[in-house]
Amino acid sequence: MSLNRGRLTNKLHSALPLKQRGSALVMSIFVITVMFLLAAALINIVSDADDSVNQEVLGTRALATANSGADAALARLFPLAGGVSNCDAVTTPAWTPPASLGFSGCRVTLECFSYSVGTQTQYRIISEAICELGNMRVRRQVEVEARDN
Repeated sequence: MSLNRGRLTNKLHSALPLKQRGSALVMSIFVITVMFLLAAALINIVSDADDSVNQEVLGTRALATANSGADAALARLFPLAGGVSNCDAVTTPAWTPPASLGFSGCRVTLECFSYSVGTQTQYRIISEAICELGNMRVRRQVEVEARDN
C-alpha cells in the first residue's frame, strides 16, 4: 500500500511542471493585494463623502445666519415704532446669533452704508456669517439694499 501511494505521489508530481508548483500561493497573494487596494479606495471615498456633507451643512448654516443678520439689521434700521434710524443703529451693538443649535459655531459681522440718491436715502447692509466646525470653515455673505420713503 505504501508502494502504491508513492507511485501515485510521483505521478502527481510528474504531471505538474516544476514552474507551476506554488502558483496558487502567488495568485492568492495577488488577489489579497487587489482586495486591499479596493478597500483602501472605498475608505477614501466614504471619508470624502462625509466631508462633503459636513461642508454642505455648514454652508446652509452660514447662509441662514447671514440672512438672519440682515433681517436683524433691517429691523434695527426700520424699527416697528416708526421712523428710520441710521447705520450706527445697525452695527452698534454688534448682533450675535441666538445660542441655538442651528447657529452653533457661527458668528456674524454687519456693515451698513448710506448714500443719497436725489431726495431719498438708500442703505446697503452687508451681513457676513462664518461658521466653523473642527478644521472646516465656511463663509457666506448677503447684501441687502433698502430705502426710506
